[in-house]
Amino acid sequence: MVASLATLPYIQKGLDTVEQMMLRQVEDYHPDLKSATALILASGGKRIRPRIILLVGSMLNAEFESMVTLATAIEMLHTATLVHDDLIDGSILRRGIPTLNSKWSPAATVLTGDFLFASASDMASKTNSVEVMRLIAITLMTIVNGEVDQLFSNRCITTVEEYYRRIYAKTASLFETSTHTAAVISKVDRRQVEILRKFGYELGMAFQIVDDVLDYIGDESTVGKPVGGDLRQGLVTLPMLYFMQSNPNDPAVLRLSSGYCIQEEGEFERLVTEIPKSDAITNSQKNAAEFAMRAEHCIMEFPD
Repeated sequence: MVASLATLPYIQKGLDTVEQMMLRQVEDYHPDLKSATALILASGGKRIRPRIILLVGSMLNAEFESMVTLATAIEMLHTATLVHDDLIDGSILRRGIPTLNSKWSPAATVLTGDFLFASASDMASKTNSVEVMRLIAITLMTIVNGEVDQLFSNRCITTVEEYYRRIYAKTASLFETSTHTAAVISKVDRRQVEILRKFGYELGMAFQIVDDVLDYIGDESTVGKPVGGDLRQGLVTLPMLYFMQSNPNDPAVLRLSSGYCIQEEGEFERLVTEIPKSDAITNSQKNAAEFAMRAEHCIMEFPD
């Protein structure tokens, strides 16, 4: 799905409207909620999920107001998950800007995230689609279940299949819901709804794999987080899994293969240095490209 020049004004107008609608959602509430929302929005982000929704809406000639309402609901849901994620992870910066939990107490941060979740639900109800509300609720349950599973797991993941399940819950589920719900309120036939659902899934999986690769090879000032941060948090991602396959006798690999996470700083430093030099990065990029290619095949089902 390539945006034509005619599509771009639709997308930009939609994104501007989404920003305004998110701010309006907190207008009549506590001033600290307003300032917190402004802080969160100031942290930037590419608004990828709203862009995808608006692109799908433009492609399907969907009603503009419905699309921006849906895009606002999805982005507020995504923003709420980031607020809680930062608190859980103890992150003090996001994209170089102080996180809410670095300024506020845990209680205030949790309540702000809760408010954003409620705001997302309110916006979803304005689509007048019970199916959209159901899909968003299921997605939130999927995201939370994935976080709880990760939080209470006493072992690191050691298989690609486990990794896929985790990144689906963390990221791809919301991409999938973005395209799925956009198709639902565009009133296309069931076959097209399913194709667009799959498009979002494949795109979301590719997106997260690329993000995990950047954790090893990205520039900290560009990526907005320390290189190797995932591994230090006990997260085994695809580059590490491919490194494990190629280096089964590596001391760190033997430890991970036994289900134990790495704890020594020296091992972190060594792996963060060695993995970018290995074929693990190329293999991960190929994996992401396969998901992206399947996403492209989905969208090719639709006329230009």
